[in-house]
Amino acid sequence: MIEDNIITDESNERTVLVGLVTQQQNEVKANEYLDELAFLARTAGAEPEKRFLQKLDYPNPRTFVGTGKLEEIRDYVEENGIGLVIFDDDLSPKQVSNIEKELKVKILDRTSLILDIFAKRAQTATARTQVELAQYQYLLPRLTRMWTHLERQRGGIGMRGPGETQIETDRRIILDKISRLKSELKDIDRQKNLQRKNRGKLTRVALVGYTNVGKSTLMNLLSKSDVFAENKLFATLDTTVRKVVIDNLPFLLTDTVGFIRKLPTHLVDSFKSTLDEVREADLLVHVVDVSHPQFEEQIEVVNRTLQEVCGASDKPMILVFNKIDAFKYTPKDPDDLTPRTRENIPLEEFRQTWMARMNNDCVFISAKERENIDELKQMLYNKAREIHSERFPYNDFLYQKYDEDGELG
Repeated sequence: MIEDNIITDESNERTVLVGLVTQQQNEVKANEYLDELAFLARTAGAEPEKRFLQKLDYPNPRTFVGTGKLEEIRDYVEENGIGLVIFDDDLSPKQVSNIEKELKVKILDRTSLILDIFAKRAQTATARTQVELAQYQYLLPRLTRMWTHLERQRGGIGMRGPGETQIETDRRIILDKISRLKSELKDIDRQKNLQRKNRGKLTRVALVGYTNVGKSTLMNLLSKSDVFAENKLFATLDTTVRKVVIDNLPFLLTDTVGFIRKLPTHLVDSFKSTLDEVREADLLVHVVDVSHPQFEEQIEVVNRTLQEVCGASDKPMILVFNKIDAFKYTPKDPDDLTPRTRENIPLEEFRQTWMARMNNDCVFISAKERENIDELKQMLYNKAREIHSERFPYNDFLYQKYDEDGELG
Protein backbone atom coordinates (compact mmCIF):
# COMPACT_ATOMS: atom_id res chain seq x y z
CA MET A 1 0.00 0.00 0.00
CA ILE A 2 1.01 3.61 -0.48
CA GLU A 3 2.85 4.98 2.53
CA ASP A 4 2.82 8.66 1.50
CA ASN A 5 1.65 11.01 4.26
CA ILE A 6 0.84 8.18 6.66
CA ILE A 7 0.36 9.06 10.31
CA THR A 8 1.71 6.44 12.70
CA ASP A 9 0.47 5.84 16.22
CA GLU A 10 4.07 5.89 17.47
CA SER A 11 4.68 9.44 16.21
CA ASN A 12 1.66 10.90 18.00
CA GLU A 13 2.04 13.97 15.81
CA ARG A 14 0.86 17.34 17.06
CA THR A 15 -1.36 19.07 14.55
CA VAL A 16 -3.57 22.07 13.90
CA LEU A 17 -6.93 22.01 12.13
CA VAL A 18 -8.09 24.49 9.51
CA GLY A 19 -11.64 25.16 8.32
CA LEU A 20 -13.75 27.80 6.60
CA VAL A 21 -16.94 29.66 7.37
CA THR A 22 -18.66 30.23 4.01
CA GLN A 23 -22.06 31.13 2.62
CA GLN A 24 -22.94 27.43 2.58
CA GLN A 25 -21.42 26.68 6.00
CA ASN A 26 -21.97 28.95 9.02
CA GLU A 27 -19.68 29.11 12.03
CA VAL A 28 -21.68 26.60 14.08
CA LYS A 29 -21.56 24.07 11.24
CA ALA A 30 -17.87 24.73 10.61
CA ASN A 31 -17.05 24.05 14.26
CA GLU A 32 -19.10 20.84 14.17
CA TYR A 33 -17.07 19.67 11.19
CA LEU A 34 -13.84 20.55 13.00
CA ASP A 35 -15.04 18.54 16.02
CA GLU A 36 -15.38 15.55 13.72
CA LEU A 37 -12.03 16.30 12.06
CA ALA A 38 -10.41 16.34 15.51
CA PHE A 39 -11.91 12.91 16.24
CA LEU A 40 -10.58 11.65 12.90
CA ALA A 41 -7.14 13.04 13.72
CA ARG A 42 -7.06 11.32 17.11
CA THR A 43 -8.23 8.09 15.52
CA ALA A 44 -5.26 8.34 13.14
CA GLY A 45 -2.84 8.96 16.01
CA ALA A 46 -2.44 12.75 15.87
CA GLU A 47 -3.17 15.24 18.64
CA PRO A 48 -4.96 18.48 17.62
CA GLU A 49 -3.43 21.51 19.36
CA LYS A 50 -5.35 24.43 17.86
CA ARG A 51 -8.06 25.33 15.35
CA PHE A 52 -8.04 28.06 12.73
CA LEU A 53 -11.30 29.29 11.19
CA GLN A 54 -11.67 31.99 8.55
CA LYS A 55 -14.74 33.59 7.00
CA LEU A 56 -14.57 33.56 3.20
CA ASP A 57 -17.21 33.54 0.50
CA TYR A 58 -15.39 30.62 -1.09
CA PRO A 59 -12.01 28.87 -0.60
CA ASN A 60 -8.96 30.68 -1.94
CA PRO A 61 -8.05 28.80 -5.17
CA ARG A 62 -4.31 29.12 -4.38
CA THR A 63 -4.04 28.52 -0.65
CA PHE A 64 -7.57 27.59 0.56
CA VAL A 65 -7.39 30.32 3.25
CA GLY A 66 -6.37 33.94 2.77
CA THR A 67 -2.76 35.16 2.82
CA GLY A 68 -3.06 36.73 6.26
CA LYS A 69 -4.60 33.60 7.82
CA LEU A 70 -1.91 31.42 6.21
CA GLU A 71 0.78 33.63 7.75
CA GLU A 72 -0.96 33.32 11.14
CA ILE A 73 -0.95 29.53 10.80
CA ARG A 74 2.71 29.58 9.74
CA ASP A 75 3.73 31.64 12.78
CA TYR A 76 1.90 29.30 15.16
CA VAL A 77 3.37 26.20 13.49
CA GLU A 78 6.91 27.57 13.70
CA GLU A 79 6.59 28.81 17.29
CA ASN A 80 5.09 25.57 18.60
CA GLY A 81 6.98 22.97 16.57
CA ILE A 82 3.88 21.64 14.80
CA GLY A 83 4.64 19.09 12.08
CA LEU A 84 1.21 18.53 10.55
CA VAL A 85 -1.66 20.75 9.37
CA ILE A 86 -5.02 19.17 8.48
CA PHE A 87 -7.64 20.95 6.35
CA ASP A 88 -11.31 20.07 6.70
CA ASP A 89 -12.03 20.10 2.96
CA ASP A 90 -10.36 18.47 -0.01
CA LEU A 91 -7.41 20.45 -1.38
CA SER A 92 -6.38 20.61 -5.01
CA PRO A 93 -2.80 19.52 -5.86
CA LYS A 94 -1.86 23.17 -6.49
CA GLN A 95 -3.30 24.26 -3.13
CA VAL A 96 -1.32 21.57 -1.35
CA SER A 97 1.87 22.59 -3.14
CA ASN A 98 1.41 26.29 -2.33
CA ILE A 99 0.51 25.64 1.31
CA GLU A 100 3.49 23.32 1.79
CA LYS A 101 5.85 25.96 0.37
CA GLU A 102 4.52 28.49 2.86
CA LEU A 103 4.17 26.33 5.99
CA LYS A 104 7.03 23.86 5.32
CA VAL A 105 5.21 21.04 7.14
CA LYS A 106 3.17 18.03 6.09
CA ILE A 107 -0.31 18.90 4.77
CA LEU A 108 -3.33 16.61 4.82
CA ASP A 109 -6.95 17.18 3.83
CA ARG A 110 -10.03 15.32 5.08
CA THR A 111 -9.86 12.65 2.37
CA SER A 112 -6.17 11.82 2.88
CA LEU A 113 -6.80 11.60 6.63
CA ILE A 114 -9.70 9.19 6.14
CA LEU A 115 -7.59 7.14 3.74
CA ASP A 116 -4.88 6.88 6.40
CA ILE A 117 -7.41 5.53 8.91
CA PHE A 118 -8.82 3.14 6.33
CA ALA A 119 -5.33 1.81 5.59
CA LYS A 120 -4.82 1.02 9.27
CA ARG A 121 -8.24 -0.54 9.76
CA ALA A 122 -8.23 -2.80 6.70
CA GLN A 123 -7.75 -6.38 7.88
CA THR A 124 -8.99 -8.66 5.10
CA ALA A 125 -7.71 -8.92 1.54
CA THR A 126 -10.97 -7.38 0.31
CA ALA A 127 -10.69 -4.30 2.52
CA ARG A 128 -6.99 -3.85 1.74
CA THR A 129 -7.69 -3.99 -2.00
CA GLN A 130 -10.52 -1.47 -1.65
CA VAL A 131 -8.36 0.93 0.36
CA GLU A 132 -5.40 0.60 -1.98
CA LEU A 133 -7.59 1.42 -4.98
CA ALA A 134 -8.94 4.52 -3.21
CA GLN A 135 -5.38 5.59 -2.32
CA TYR A 136 -4.13 5.35 -5.89
CA GLN A 137 -7.18 7.18 -7.24
CA TYR A 138 -6.52 9.96 -4.73
CA LEU A 139 -2.78 10.01 -5.51
CA LEU A 140 -2.98 10.09 -9.33
CA PRO A 141 -3.80 13.82 -9.80
CA ARG A 142 -1.29 14.73 -7.07
CA LEU A 143 1.81 13.17 -8.59
CA THR A 144 3.39 16.48 -9.59
CA ARG A 145 3.97 17.75 -6.06
CA MET A 146 5.69 14.48 -5.13
CA TRP A 147 8.57 15.30 -7.46
CA THR A 148 9.88 18.39 -5.68
CA HIS A 149 13.23 16.63 -5.16
CA LEU A 150 13.85 16.88 -8.92
CA GLU A 151 14.41 20.15 -10.73
CA ARG A 152 11.18 20.46 -12.71
CA GLN A 153 11.27 22.74 -15.74
CA ARG A 154 8.52 24.38 -17.67
CA GLY A 155 6.97 22.31 -20.43
CA GLY A 156 7.44 22.97 -24.13
CA ILE A 157 9.93 22.17 -26.87
CA GLY A 158 13.42 21.65 -25.44
CA MET A 159 12.15 22.22 -21.92
CA ARG A 160 11.06 18.72 -20.86
CA GLY A 161 13.10 17.86 -17.78
CA PRO A 162 13.64 14.52 -16.01
CA GLY A 163 10.86 15.31 -13.55
CA GLU A 164 8.19 15.30 -16.20
CA THR A 165 9.51 12.05 -17.69
CA GLN A 166 9.43 10.30 -14.31
CA ILE A 167 5.97 11.68 -13.54
CA GLU A 168 4.60 10.23 -16.79
CA THR A 169 6.24 6.91 -15.97
CA ASP A 170 4.70 6.90 -12.50
CA ARG A 171 1.34 7.90 -13.94
CA ARG A 172 1.37 4.89 -16.24
CA ILE A 173 2.41 2.61 -13.36
CA ILE A 174 -0.40 3.91 -11.15
CA LEU A 175 -2.98 3.65 -13.94
CA ASP A 176 -1.91 0.03 -14.46
CA LYS A 177 -2.26 -0.63 -10.73
CA ILE A 178 -5.70 1.00 -10.65
CA SER A 179 -6.76 -1.19 -13.57
CA ARG A 180 -5.42 -4.31 -11.81
CA LEU A 181 -7.12 -3.43 -8.51
CA LYS A 182 -10.44 -2.79 -10.25
CA SER A 183 -10.13 -6.19 -11.91
CA GLU A 184 -9.41 -7.78 -8.51
CA LEU A 185 -12.46 -6.07 -7.02
CA LYS A 186 -14.62 -7.39 -9.87
CA ASP A 187 -13.44 -10.90 -8.95
CA ILE A 188 -14.23 -10.13 -5.30
CA ASP A 189 -17.71 -8.93 -6.31
CA ARG A 190 -18.32 -12.19 -8.17
CA GLN A 191 -17.21 -14.17 -5.13
CA LYS A 192 -19.42 -12.09 -2.86
CA ASN A 193 -22.41 -12.60 -5.17
CA LEU A 194 -21.78 -16.36 -5.10
CA GLN A 195 -21.59 -16.28 -1.31
CA ARG A 196 -24.90 -14.42 -1.16
CA LYS A 197 -26.54 -17.03 -3.39
CA ASN A 198 -25.14 -19.82 -1.23
CA ARG A 199 -26.76 -18.27 1.82
CA GLY A 200 -30.08 -19.46 0.47
CA LYS A 201 -33.27 -17.50 0.96
CA LEU A 202 -32.69 -16.44 4.54
CA THR A 203 -33.88 -12.92 5.35
CA ARG A 204 -31.00 -10.44 5.22
CA VAL A 205 -30.78 -7.65 7.77
CA ALA A 206 -28.09 -4.94 7.46
CA LEU A 207 -26.90 -2.62 10.20
CA VAL A 208 -26.34 0.86 8.80
CA GLY A 209 -25.53 4.18 10.37
CA TYR A 210 -22.99 6.91 10.92
CA THR A 211 -19.53 5.83 11.98
CA ASN A 212 -19.04 5.15 15.70
CA VAL A 213 -22.72 4.81 16.64
CA GLY A 214 -22.38 1.30 18.09
CA LYS A 215 -23.23 -0.97 15.15
CA SER A 216 -20.48 -3.49 15.94
CA THR A 217 -21.41 -3.58 19.63
CA LEU A 218 -25.01 -4.27 18.67
CA MET A 219 -23.82 -6.91 16.17
CA ASN A 220 -21.92 -8.69 18.95
CA LEU A 221 -24.92 -8.55 21.24
CA LEU A 222 -27.45 -9.93 18.74
CA SER A 223 -25.23 -12.55 17.13
CA LYS A 224 -23.22 -13.52 20.23
CA SER A 225 -20.07 -13.02 18.20
CA ASP A 226 -16.87 -11.04 18.73
CA VAL A 227 -16.72 -8.36 16.04
CA PHE A 228 -14.06 -5.70 16.74
CA ALA A 229 -15.62 -2.63 18.35
CA GLU A 230 -13.87 0.51 19.58
CA ASN A 231 -14.74 4.10 20.41
CA LYS A 232 -13.01 5.40 17.29
CA LEU A 233 -14.20 6.37 13.83
CA PHE A 234 -14.21 3.55 11.24
CA ALA A 235 -13.39 0.85 13.78
CA THR A 236 -15.00 -1.58 11.31
CA LEU A 237 -14.15 -1.64 7.61
CA ASP A 238 -14.72 -5.28 6.77
CA THR A 239 -18.26 -6.47 6.16
CA THR A 240 -19.23 -9.15 8.69
CA VAL A 241 -22.19 -11.49 8.24
CA ARG A 242 -23.54 -13.63 11.09
CA LYS A 243 -26.52 -15.94 11.41
CA VAL A 244 -28.91 -14.81 14.14
CA VAL A 245 -31.83 -16.78 15.59
CA ILE A 246 -34.55 -15.00 17.56
CA ASP A 247 -37.02 -17.46 19.07
CA ASN A 248 -37.29 -19.97 16.21
CA LEU A 249 -36.64 -17.59 13.32
CA PRO A 250 -33.17 -17.49 11.67
CA PHE A 251 -31.90 -14.56 9.60
CA LEU A 252 -28.56 -13.11 8.44
CA LEU A 253 -27.23 -9.96 10.12
CA THR A 254 -24.60 -7.82 8.36
CA ASP A 255 -22.38 -5.18 9.95
CA THR A 256 -21.31 -2.54 7.41
CA VAL A 257 -18.80 0.31 7.24
CA GLY A 258 -20.04 3.52 8.84
CA PHE A 259 -21.01 6.58 6.81
CA ILE A 260 -19.60 10.06 7.34
CA ARG A 261 -20.13 13.63 6.15
CA LYS A 262 -18.16 14.73 3.09
CA LEU A 263 -17.58 11.10 2.08
CA PRO A 264 -15.21 11.16 -0.94
CA THR A 265 -16.68 9.72 -4.14
CA HIS A 266 -13.77 7.38 -4.89
CA LEU A 267 -14.09 5.87 -1.41
CA VAL A 268 -17.68 5.02 -2.22
CA ASP A 269 -16.63 3.47 -5.55
CA SER A 270 -13.94 1.41 -3.85
CA PHE A 271 -16.33 0.01 -1.25
CA LYS A 272 -18.92 -1.16 -3.78
CA SER A 273 -18.85 -4.77 -2.56
CA THR A 274 -19.50 -3.56 0.99
CA LEU A 275 -22.39 -1.36 -0.08
CA ASP A 276 -23.85 -4.23 -2.12
CA GLU A 277 -24.68 -5.88 1.21
CA VAL A 278 -26.88 -2.87 1.94
CA ARG A 279 -28.43 -2.88 -1.53
CA GLU A 280 -29.38 -6.54 -1.28
CA ALA A 281 -30.64 -6.47 2.31
CA ASP A 282 -34.33 -7.15 2.98
CA LEU A 283 -34.39 -4.99 6.10
CA LEU A 284 -32.19 -2.09 7.30
CA VAL A 285 -31.50 -1.37 10.95
CA HIS A 286 -30.46 2.29 11.11
CA VAL A 287 -28.45 2.73 14.32
CA VAL A 288 -28.23 6.28 15.72
CA ASP A 289 -26.07 7.62 18.55
CA VAL A 290 -28.76 9.57 20.41
CA SER A 291 -26.14 11.03 22.76
CA HIS A 292 -24.35 12.82 19.92
CA PRO A 293 -25.13 16.57 19.77
CA GLN A 294 -25.62 16.46 15.98
CA PHE A 295 -27.41 13.11 15.70
CA GLU A 296 -30.20 14.67 13.61
CA GLU A 297 -27.73 15.66 10.92
CA GLN A 298 -26.09 12.24 11.08
CA ILE A 299 -29.49 10.68 10.36
CA GLU A 300 -29.83 12.94 7.31
CA VAL A 301 -26.33 12.00 6.09
CA VAL A 302 -27.10 8.27 6.34
CA ASN A 303 -30.50 8.63 4.66
CA ARG A 304 -28.99 10.71 1.86
CA THR A 305 -26.18 8.17 1.37
CA LEU A 306 -28.68 5.31 1.31
CA GLN A 307 -30.66 7.12 -1.37
CA GLU A 308 -27.85 8.48 -3.56
CA VAL A 309 -25.18 5.80 -3.21
CA CYS A 310 -26.84 2.56 -2.15
CA GLY A 311 -30.22 3.00 -3.84
CA ALA A 312 -31.77 1.54 -0.70
CA SER A 313 -33.94 4.37 0.58
CA ASP A 314 -37.17 2.46 -0.09
CA LYS A 315 -36.30 -0.61 1.99
CA PRO A 316 -38.15 -1.31 5.25
CA MET A 317 -36.21 0.14 8.16
CA ILE A 318 -36.04 -0.01 11.94
CA LEU A 319 -34.70 3.16 13.56
CA VAL A 320 -32.61 2.29 16.63
CA PHE A 321 -31.62 5.12 18.96
CA ASN A 322 -28.56 3.70 20.74
CA LYS A 323 -26.42 4.92 23.68
CA ILE A 324 -29.30 6.11 25.83
CA ASP A 325 -26.98 5.35 28.76
CA ALA A 326 -24.77 8.23 27.58
CA PHE A 327 -27.67 10.65 27.20
CA LYS A 328 -27.05 13.75 29.29
CA TYR A 329 -30.09 14.22 31.51
CA THR A 330 -30.14 17.24 33.82
CA PRO A 331 -32.95 17.03 36.44
CA LYS A 332 -35.14 20.10 36.42
CA ASP A 333 -35.81 22.11 39.54
CA PRO A 334 -39.59 22.21 40.26
CA ASP A 335 -39.46 26.00 40.28
CA ASP A 336 -37.43 26.19 37.06
CA LEU A 337 -39.66 27.48 34.25
CA THR A 338 -36.99 27.04 31.55
CA PRO A 339 -38.54 25.40 28.46
CA ARG A 340 -37.81 21.70 28.21
CA THR A 341 -35.16 20.78 25.64
CA ARG A 342 -33.66 17.58 24.35
CA GLU A 343 -31.03 17.81 27.08
CA ASN A 344 -33.48 17.76 29.97
CA ILE A 345 -36.14 15.26 28.84
CA PRO A 346 -36.07 12.15 31.07
CA LEU A 347 -35.22 8.88 29.34
CA GLU A 348 -38.58 7.37 30.19
CA GLU A 349 -40.26 10.04 28.08
CA PHE A 350 -38.34 9.15 24.91
CA ARG A 351 -41.32 7.28 23.47
CA GLN A 352 -43.39 10.48 23.62
CA THR A 353 -40.78 12.68 21.93
CA TRP A 354 -40.62 13.75 18.28
CA MET A 355 -37.78 11.27 17.84
CA ALA A 356 -40.17 8.38 18.36
CA ARG A 357 -42.31 9.69 15.51
CA MET A 358 -39.49 9.74 12.98
CA ASN A 359 -40.20 6.15 11.97
CA ASN A 360 -43.08 3.74 12.42
CA ASP A 361 -40.63 1.21 13.83
CA CYS A 362 -38.48 3.01 16.38
CA VAL A 363 -36.79 1.77 19.55
CA PHE A 364 -34.49 3.28 22.20
CA ILE A 365 -31.70 1.05 23.53
CA SER A 366 -28.26 0.85 25.06
CA ALA A 367 -26.27 -1.93 23.39
CA LYS A 368 -23.43 -1.42 25.85
CA GLU A 369 -25.68 -1.76 28.93
CA ARG A 370 -28.08 -4.22 27.20
CA GLU A 371 -31.00 -1.97 28.00
CA ASN A 372 -34.32 -2.52 26.19
CA ILE A 373 -32.79 -5.13 23.86
CA ASP A 374 -35.85 -7.40 24.18
CA GLU A 375 -38.04 -4.77 22.50
CA LEU A 376 -35.56 -4.53 19.63
CA LYS A 377 -35.43 -8.32 19.28
CA GLN A 378 -39.22 -8.50 19.16
CA MET A 379 -39.27 -5.82 16.47
CA LEU A 380 -36.62 -7.68 14.46
CA TYR A 381 -38.55 -10.93 14.86
CA ASN A 382 -41.79 -9.38 13.63
CA LYS A 383 -40.15 -7.75 10.61
CA ALA A 384 -38.07 -10.79 9.66
CA ARG A 385 -41.08 -13.09 10.01
CA GLU A 386 -43.17 -10.78 7.84
CA ILE A 387 -40.51 -10.88 5.11
CA HIS A 388 -40.11 -14.65 5.45
CA SER A 389 -43.88 -15.18 5.27
CA GLU A 390 -44.06 -13.30 1.98
CA ARG A 391 -41.21 -15.39 0.60
CA PHE A 392 -42.38 -18.78 1.95
CA PRO A 393 -46.12 -18.55 2.68
CA TYR A 394 -46.48 -22.33 2.79
CA ASN A 395 -44.29 -22.85 5.88
CA ASP A 396 -45.18 -19.74 7.83
CA PHE A 397 -46.79 -21.94 10.49
CA LEU A 398 -43.29 -23.07 11.49
CA TYR A 399 -42.56 -19.59 12.81
CA GLN A 400 -45.74 -19.05 14.82
CA LYS A 401 -45.27 -18.67 18.55
CA TYR A 402 -46.94 -21.00 21.04
CA ASP A 403 -47.86 -20.19 24.62
CA GLU A 404 -47.11 -22.42 27.65
CA ASP A 405 -50.30 -24.48 27.06
CA GLY A 406 -49.31 -25.21 23.47
CA GLU A 407 -51.85 -22.81 22.01
CA LEU A 408 -50.96 -20.42 19.23
CA GLY A 409 -50.01 -17.02 20.59
